[in-house]
Amino acid sequence: MERQNELLSKAEDVADQILRHSKHVLPHIARLCLISTFLEDGIRMWFQWNEQRDYIEATWGCGYFLASLFVFINLVGQVGGCVMILSRQKVQWACGLLSSIIALQTIAYSILWDLNFLMRNLALAGGLLLLLAESKAEGRSLFAGVPTMGDNNPKTYMQLAGRILLILMFLTLIRFGAGYVQAFQNIVGLCLIILIAVGYKTKLSALVLVVQLTLLNFYLNDWWNIPDYKPMRDFLKYDFFQTMSVIGGLLLVVALGPGGVSVDERKKQW
Repeated sequence: MERQNELLSKAEDVADQILRHSKHVLPHIARLCLISTFLEDGIRMWFQWNEQRDYIEATWGCGYFLASLFVFINLVGQVGGCVMILSRQKVQWACGLLSSIIALQTIAYSILWDLNFLMRNLALAGGLLLLLAESKAEGRSLFAGVPTMGDNNPKTYMQLAGRILLILMFLTLIRFGAGYVQAFQNIVGLCLIILIAVGYKTKLSALVLVVQLTLLNFYLNDWWNIPDYKPMRDFLKYDFFQTMSVIGGLLLVVALGPGGVSVDERKKQW
C-alpha cells in the first residue's frame, strides 16, 4: 500500500509540473480541441452542400428550401460559434448556439435512436457545459443578503454535469472479447472515468485519460490513410474530431479542476 501511495504521489507531482508549465496555454489548447468537431463539420457542410441537402430532403421529404436551410444553419451556426469561442466573444451565446446544433443534428440524422452516437453527442454537450462554466461568473446567492457556500452556484453544477457527460465518450470505445490488451484498456479507462465522475484525483485522472484517448483516437480513426473516394474516410474523420472535442473538454477539467461538487474539493474542507 505504501508503495502504491508513493507511486501515486510521484505521478501527481509529475502532473503538477506539467500543469505548472502549461497553465497559460492549456485552456487555449482545450478550447481549440473542443470546437474542432464543430469547425470540421461546418466546413464539411460547405464542401458537401449538395450531398447534405439531398440527404435531408430524401430522409424527411421536407423539400429543397428547408433542406437547404438546414445545411445553411449548420454551416453558419457551427463556424460562427467556433469563431466566437476562439475570440472569447459572447461565449455563453456561442455555447448555446452549438448546443442547439447538437440537438438539431440529433433529430435530423436520427441519432436519437443510435445509442453509440447519442452518447458521443451528449459527451460533446458536456464539453460545452465545461466551457460555459469557464466563462461564467460565480453565481449569486438565491436569496439576497444570505451568504452561500461556494459549491451552490450554477458554475459548480455545470462542472459536475460536464464531467459526467464527458465520460460517455469513453464508454463508446469499450470493446468486449477483443483480447487481454483491450480488456486491460477497458479496466484502466473505467477506473479513470469513475474517478473523474466523483472528482477524486481529478486532474491526474483526466490527464491520463487524455493521453489514452489521444492514442486510441489516432490509432482507431486514422482517416488520413483512407482514400478520398471511400465513404469510410468521412466517417472516421467525423469520429476523430468528435473525440478531439471530448479531449478538449477533459483538458478543461485538467486546467480548471473538478469544481465544488467533488471529493477533491471536500478533502480541502476536512
